[in-house]
Amino acid sequence: MTNPSTFPTILSFILLLFFPTSNSTHTHTDTCSSITHPCPPFPHHLPYPFSTSPGCGHPSFHINCSSPHSHISINNLTFSILSYNSSSLFLSPHHSNNTCPSSHFLSIPNKPINLSHSPFTVSDASCSRLSFLQPCSPPTLPNCSHCPWECKVIKSPGEILPDCRSTHHSASDSGTCQSDVLGYLNKMLLEDGIEVEWDESQDPYFSSCRECRINGGFCGFNSSDPDKHFLCFGSKSSLSQPWIQNVGKPNRRTVLCLVIAFTSLLLLTLVAITILRSRSLKPSPETEEDPTTIFLHNHRSASLLPPVFTYDELDTSTNHFDPKRKIGDGGFGSVYLGHLFDGRLAAVKHLHRQHHPAAFSTKSFCNEILILSSIDHPNLVKLHGYCSDPRGLLLVYDYVPNGTLADHLHGRRRGSPLTWQTRLDIALQTALAMEYLHFSVVPPIVHRDITSSNIFVESDMRIKVGDFGLSRLLALKQHDNTTTCSGGFVWTGPQGTPGYLDPDYHRSFRLTEKSDVYSFGVVLLELISGLRAVDQTRDRREMALADMVVSRIHTGQLRQVLDPVLKLDRDGASAFDSVASVAELAFRCVLPDKDDRPDSKEVVEELKRVRSKARGGGGSRSSASCDGGDDVAKG
Repeated sequence: MTNPSTFPTILSFILLLFFPTSNSTHTHTDTCSSITHPCPPFPHHLPYPFSTSPGCGHPSFHINCSSPHSHISINNLTFSILSYNSSSLFLSPHHSNNTCPSSHFLSIPNKPINLSHSPFTVSDASCSRLSFLQPCSPPTLPNCSHCPWECKVIKSPGEILPDCRSTHHSASDSGTCQSDVLGYLNKMLLEDGIEVEWDESQDPYFSSCRECRINGGFCGFNSSDPDKHFLCFGSKSSLSQPWIQNVGKPNRRTVLCLVIAFTSLLLLTLVAITILRSRSLKPSPETEEDPTTIFLHNHRSASLLPPVFTYDELDTSTNHFDPKRKIGDGGFGSVYLGHLFDGRLAAVKHLHRQHHPAAFSTKSFCNEILILSSIDHPNLVKLHGYCSDPRGLLLVYDYVPNGTLADHLHGRRRGSPLTWQTRLDIALQTALAMEYLHFSVVPPIVHRDITSSNIFVESDMRIKVGDFGLSRLLALKQHDNTTTCSGGFVWTGPQGTPGYLDPDYHRSFRLTEKSDVYSFGVVLLELISGLRAVDQTRDRREMALADMVVSRIHTGQLRQVLDPVLKLDRDGASAFDSVASVAELAFRCVLPDKDDRPDSKEVVEELKRVRSKARGGGGSRSSASCDGGDDVAKG
């Protein structure tokens, strides 16, 4: 029989066979977590899941450091890393060795950029930019027999990124064409880069790594294994390094025991793996973690997130989403009046899924939770909680009982007209909310959908701006030669409400704070005129309110578009001066070039000046005029 003292030696040897890197755990961890030479755009410590050492981090996130840009390989294609954030990279493909004569094409890959079977997907923003690209007819082509790929890309630019799904836009929607398709692609791919995203909740590697990191381990993989199976280094549950280093040289008798022990352990391991796999194929609904919850916890500490409601609780509070309790219906969800268990009244938004893909609804849902849980302002709606359930995605907000600004200007509450002083106060409160998002939050937030339907009115006529489903953080890259209103922008496909959408953003795909300023300018025009932002019954050239009112201002006919319920006449000179000042501000806000528009700080200062002047000398007469007082009514 084998001497009992040899069993530690046997077990140690078997552990070394299965975990060959265990005896260098600390060294391996130190190597994985530091950079010994510059690795732009990363800091001194590579953020997880990136690494520069074989076997460290995620196998698809291995970085080759170089200057001015480090490199990453995806599906045997090499890319330069221009910039990164917590869930996306901006990549530029390496130059090809194409022999075609075009100087642009020498910089464009000579085959499609395919990211399938990798953790990466091309972002909606990059796909949208490509979807609008079309060659002018007829396209200028080289010798297609010598350069077939170049001709194919010129005719169909979408061939360069086959992973892009079709979007809601087509190339014809842009109204313009590109005479130099390859030049545009060269700028898009090499100078601006392709934005690729990854979703940790959809990658099994991250699921294994999460448990490893909880136990104090460092995530890696077996680099010599073609399948690159996951390994956890330095976990608290593993055997300590000094114990392993005491392994002695086994003799013949020990070798025989090793073979027997190894065979037995291998059989036990195979049985255990079979059992675990059979269980994993049938996950229990009670123990399966919701991917949306995982995503939120990966991007925000659980203590900073709002409370979680159960679906049954919100279903009961809205009387099973009774249509009689519906208080709003938009493109992203229907809103119901809910009576919570603690007695509070709340607005419960049930996100639509029949009109949008599940991924779009989930993205809008998570986006609104992350943004609203990080802001606090008296003129912004407060998020009281959320529910992520297979039966529906639900958001719980303040209940604002007095409808929306659109209701008061155009809809069911039109019967009690707003005075000019009230409209001026609403404009200032909306501008203060916008200024807070742009200048008091780091990184800044672009609301991207400031409309009269998203401005909610309290019973005392104070307002709250809501619906942050389309909002974006300005936290992405910036080139040295870029000049924007605050130095920040994001590439993203144009989204928003017709009539309020910034034309500069629609042309350039660059979203900045000035896009919100444009939308706010349209709201100012609504407050002045009482007309809708878009009305198909108007003449085609005046269908958009911005086009209509700007045309009247140019010709000195502002009085023709004033809301008649304001009852401004020749005796209301002070009031008209106030309206004219706001009209001039609105005119500046909707200028076609974003660089000509004021920022939200300037907007707030101008509205404060106008309101102070309206309430100052002659202000009482102005207020009476706006309120439809007797002295003006008789005039």
